[in-house]
Amino acid sequence: MSGTMNLAELNVGRLLAPTDDPRVADFMNALDRINGMGKRMPGFVWMMEGSGEPGTGNTENNIGDDPQFVANLTVWEDVESLETFVWKTVHRQFYDRREDWFEILGKQHFVMWWVPAGHEPSLDEALARLEHLRENGPSEHAFGWAELPQATAWRDKGCREVAA
Repeated sequence: MSGTMNLAELNVGRLLAPTDDPRVADFMNALDRINGMGKRMPGFVWMMEGSGEPGTGNTENNIGDDPQFVANLTVWEDVESLETFVWKTVHRQFYDRREDWFEILGKQHFVMWWVPAGHEPSLDEALARLEHLRENGPSEHAFGWAELPQATAWRDKGCREVAA
């Protein structure tokens, strides 16, 4: 659906400890490198940014009043571009270690949806899509990897929807 539409994704998580705690240091220390790599990937369009302070990534974009409940919101030209970044780069190694740094959430914490090219979704918009997915299941309004037939890498890696 590239060209006139881009793929937006939101991933939320609650860190096991504050961002300056040694328990999440490996994650925090890698943020600038992983985010920078993502921004240089073919097909990358936009990322919700934090203050730009080194080592903070976009963890300052917390949800509610909980500084450990953080969000990552990006836009990509197409499914294949996002899949390549998530599953076929060093990002995958950090994904595989997510339980070292994040609480296991008992509900869906990842959502995708199509946006018009040039649109930069707000965090509130993205959270509303996630809530829609949680309440109504996958639809054209909000979906996961399983609803994208062209998404193959996540299947090949043995990933599961709730773990995405």
